[in-house]
Amino acid sequence: MAVATLNISRSGFDAEVFEQFLATRNEAVWMTDARRTAYAAYEQLLAEELNPEEFKRLDLRVFNAAKFRPSTKPHDASAVSTLLADKTEYGGRIVHVDGHTTHSELLNEISSQGVLFGDLHTLLTENRELLEPYFLKQAVKPDSDRFSAWHAAFWTGGTLLYVPKGVEVDLPLHSLIAHSKDGVADFGHTLIIVEDEARATLLEETTSATADVSALHVGCVELIVGRHASLRYVQLQNWNQNSWHFAHQAGNVNNSGSLQWTVVGLGGKLSHIHQDVNLQGRSSTAEVNGVTFAIDRQKVSYYTQQHHQAQGTHSDLLYKEVLRDESRVIWRGMIKVDEAAQQTDGYQRSDALMLSTNARCDSIPGLEIEADDVRCTHGATTGRVDEEQIFYAQSRGISQKEAMHIIVEGFFQQIYDRIPIEVVRETLSRAVQAKLGIETVANL
Repeated sequence: MAVATLNISRSGFDAEVFEQFLATRNEAVWMTDARRTAYAAYEQLLAEELNPEEFKRLDLRVFNAAKFRPSTKPHDASAVSTLLADKTEYGGRIVHVDGHTTHSELLNEISSQGVLFGDLHTLLTENRELLEPYFLKQAVKPDSDRFSAWHAAFWTGGTLLYVPKGVEVDLPLHSLIAHSKDGVADFGHTLIIVEDEARATLLEETTSATADVSALHVGCVELIVGRHASLRYVQLQNWNQNSWHFAHQAGNVNNSGSLQWTVVGLGGKLSHIHQDVNLQGRSSTAEVNGVTFAIDRQKVSYYTQQHHQAQGTHSDLLYKEVLRDESRVIWRGMIKVDEAAQQTDGYQRSDALMLSTNARCDSIPGLEIEADDVRCTHGATTGRVDEEQIFYAQSRGISQKEAMHIIVEGFFQQIYDRIPIEVVRETLSRAVQAKLGIETVANL
């Protein structure tokens, strides 16, 4: 499909809608000015074609953003169920419903160390001098593409985590983003800043209150990891199958910093994630894990880039996709190595397991290397379940569903082994069972 066929200008998010949106905001002048600058970039980018490498396999002609609008008030969160919220002890929790923060808490022993965790808009307003240099300036730029500019103009709150230098937060933190009302356009933003020699873990999940709610999420994730710092970030996308999900996500890792980033794609009618890992400092490392289980007519698209910018950096990306029915997954990966990034070690791999003849997976790995002392490898595999394995299991008294579960769990096991957080591993296992019809999990 020619990317020019995607025309968000007909979405109805015109200048009048933008001014009406601004009228509902009670915020500082500098913040409003930044929105206007982003909207001007959005209008300009609408006239330009999208990156064909990223979007030519993604048919967005059925997407009609005019059906959605930002919510002017929060809605009831009592009907929202989650996969992670009550499964372990957290040092802090925050809940966003329809683009508004409805709950936020942080243990006193953590906040007393100078950690900031809560509503992004509130904390950004109260701590402008500290936080503004990070917000939409380092990891994701508003003029990156029309989606990032759209988000920067209309962002409606989100999660902020700031960990000062040398502080280690042992307990994980939890963030929930939920839709509860039909026609809501949510522009939630997640900003995590882990300063030098600090450490933290954030588990974030998205969900829909009911299976029939139709909503739009145009999100952004920015991860800033300082020198010798460590961040574990998990995003578990579990929208219902009436939801549209677009997200521009990026992580910057400085000298000897470490980022472990896990992306889970379970729900959504159509999802597209642009994910950048920028290894900016010497000896910085990143491990990226991806788990996707698509069913029915779901479409899930990933565009990933591991950008090595300094000497001695290491990245390791592993995506695993299981497809059933008439679903489709697209993964386009790139390892980019700058001339200065000598002694780089980069790896990327995408494996797909097809559970039906009508499912389809397009996996396109790539390398762009300008340095001459590197080790970069990539690969992709696609295969179907071996019917002989199913037959063998059934001959031993195992049902077809249970046999399929054993095979799928074995396929995902390599990812599970890379995730040190037990509650995440257990949740993913239960989600797989639900997708196979063995166990019922909300919104799956």
